[in-house]
Amino acid sequence: MTSRTICRACLSHLLGLFLVTASARAQETSRIQIHTDFSEADAALTILEKRNASQPVKDSDWQALFITEPYQRLKKREAAMHREFTDDDFKKFILSDELLKQCGALTRTVLDWEKADLHAAAMRDLQYLPAESVIRTKVFPLIKPMHNSFVFDVETDPAIFLYVDPSVSSAAFENTVAHEMHHIGLSSVDKLYDQKVASLPPAASSVAKWMGAFGEGEAMLAAAGGPDVDPVATASQEIKDNWTRGMRDFNADLEKVSDFFLQVLNGKLQGDAIRQKGFDFFGLQGP
Repeated sequence: MTSRTICRACLSHLLGLFLVTASARAQETSRIQIHTDFSEADAALTILEKRNASQPVKDSDWQALFITEPYQRLKKREAAMHREFTDDDFKKFILSDELLKQCGALTRTVLDWEKADLHAAAMRDLQYLPAESVIRTKVFPLIKPMHNSFVFDVETDPAIFLYVDPSVSSAAFENTVAHEMHHIGLSSVDKLYDQKVASLPPAASSVAKWMGAFGEGEAMLAAAGGPDVDPVATASQEIKDNWTRGMRDFNADLEKVSDFFLQVLNGKLQGDAIRQKGFDFFGLQGP
């Protein structure tokens, strides 16, 4: 075999490896669909900047805010939670002196968060999700009265809502979204999982369903990107302290979880008692 033939064979082999890798990468990418929408935050900042410059805020400025999808979805979520939420109340919030003082910090935070690579975060998540799972979500950073972040409408139109917090860095924002995207990816195979455990006896089926509630640790791992990365590096001190306690008590807690599953499996826990005992495991971060 000539050197030229060997060279051709090597190139053919390398090309084959490249095509396989590229194909696998394309398949992974096809499982991800993320739409990040800062429109509500941008519209709110436009009003705040006008106030800072002593310029009049027009009706068109308010309409530009109220027609954004993040704002409309926020109204829908608050209605689902039976919380009063009106455009007039939101106007009062935007026109408050306290919010005006935060204008500069909020602007810097939005610009910082826009740098986050959420697609790369989703790719990390896929390593810790079933092969059938997909990540389809919208990400809504919002300037809003309540300082909470949450996931809404997971079954039909998943969305991650995040309060624009000046104390949260771009890295922390990316970590939080990655964490929630793992939950969304896992929920995408809920129906498939339910089908697989449907034939189990009632007690075993109940255990299998409750096992699905214990995804918090895996979401932490996925968001970090691996076991050698500190999963709470960008978290608040409260979360760090909670994580330290959890790691300290891991073995004892694992025994408690195992005992819970065995009690359900053996019929010692039934009905409402299962739910009551199960929710004992929900703490600051989840079970």
